Parts: sequence; structure tokens; C-alpha cells
Amino acid sequence: MLLQDKVVIVSGVGPGMGQALARIAAAEGASVILAARNAAFLEEVRADIVADGGQAIAVACDVADAAQCTALAERAAAAFGGRVDGLVNSAYYHGDWSFIANADPADMAKAFDVNCLGALRLTQACTPYLRDGGAVVNVSTMATVRPFGGEHGMEMGYAVAKGALNTLTKYMASDLGRVGIRVNTCRMGWIHGAPVEQHIQTQVDAGQARDAVVAGITRDIPIGIIPPEDDCARAVLMMISDYARVVSGATLDVNGGHWMAP
Repeated sequence: MLLQDKVVIVSGVGPGMGQALARIAAAEGASVILAARNAAFLEEVRADIVADGGQAIAVACDVADAAQCTALAERAAAAFGGRVDGLVNSAYYHGDWSFIANADPADMAKAFDVNCLGALRLTQACTPYLRDGGAVVNVSTMATVRPFGGEHGMEMGYAVAKGALNTLTKYMASDLGRVGIRVNTCRMGWIHGAPVEQHIQTQVDAGQARDAVVAGITRDIPIGIIPPEDDCARAVLMMISDYARVVSGATLDVNGGHWMAP
């Protein structure tokens, strides 16, 4: 299996791709540490993984708190043999939809603190256990290179913070490579899971035809579908597997061709 006998931490385990990352990592043979602020949801996902024969523990963690990040890393190492093989930084804070004129700097600062500095805090905490062969994947967004918005505002604070994370990834890769740790970015586009399905249903409830809503989303996606959540998660997990053992400092676009990097 792709992650056989590896110990993998997944932050940001929520109803979206986070839970898919955790479930699939376990199915691919990893011992998984599930992390997020919502302890009740973490326990639900952990119980499902264990019921399916996987190994997992759940640790409530707010990546905005360095002490909680340290506690998470120590708990992960203690539970599964003293080391961590993979870290997926997928915790995020979306923040407000806004235009430049009404953007709230405080809200943007919170987005930066969680989306960028949160990944830094957790990676710092895990570095002693990732040395000599570990891998980190920072989950980012296509919105960092393709501004996204509509009549209600733009995904600006979230995207700007993730843009900083993109740059941080390169510095992490350059620095941590010296101690045998690979670091890469996955820039996600549309992900067809519970959050996007809720968005589609909101449009349907407002009177639009479902096919029309989906067609509006997929119009500029060359593969012609909204990339399914599980397939997006597999692309991320591939980057912490041994199939990518010589890949570091790279950015993988996971969006069905919606954005093609030059």
C-alpha cells in the first residue's frame, strides 16, 4: 500500500478534504494522527477508521497555538514508535469574502496566522520526528494564482495567506532538506465534497437547475468534472509517499487542468 507502516499527521480534519485525507491515509496502511479543533468530529472519523481496521488517534489542536502543536507532535511520536513520516498541513481559516475597499486587515491577519504561520508552527514541532526521511505537504489553493470571487467579494484574505504559504514551502524545502525532510505544496482547485455539494445545493434551492450549476463550475475545467474529494486527497498523499522521495520544493496543481502553471 502507498503509505504502509508510515506515521502520518493530518491537520485540519474537517468535513471537507481533511477527513478524506485521514481515511485514505489509513486505508493505504498509515497510522494516522487526526488533528483539528473539533474534538467531537475527530472522534467520529477516528472511530470509523478503527472500525475499518485502521490505526488512528485523534488529538484536538489549534495550529494558532504553538504549545498545542508541540503537544500534538509529542503525542504522535509517543503513540507510534517515536517518529513521524508525513505531515499534511491542511488546517485553514477562510475568513471574509471581501473586495479591496472593504477588506478587514484584522481578518486577513487571522487568515495569515492560521494558514501560513499555523503550518510553520506545526512543522517546527514535528521537525525532530520527521528528520532523515520525513515529508511535509502544505495544502494551498489555486486562488493564489487565479483570483476567485463574485458579486459578494473575493477569496482575498484566504488566498493571500495561502500565497505566503506557497513561498514558505520553498524556504522549508531549502532549509529542512539539510536534515532529510522533503516539503512540497499542493494547490487545490474545486474539490467535490461536502462543502462544494452544499454550495451547489444552495444554488439549487435558489431556483437554479443542478446541471446548470455544475456546468458553470466545470466550464473551464478541462477534464469536465469537479475533481472528486477522494482523488484530490490521493494526489496530496502521493507527495508524502516514497513515490515522491526525490521531489522537494515543488508545487503540484490538483485542479483537473483548471489552472495550468507556466
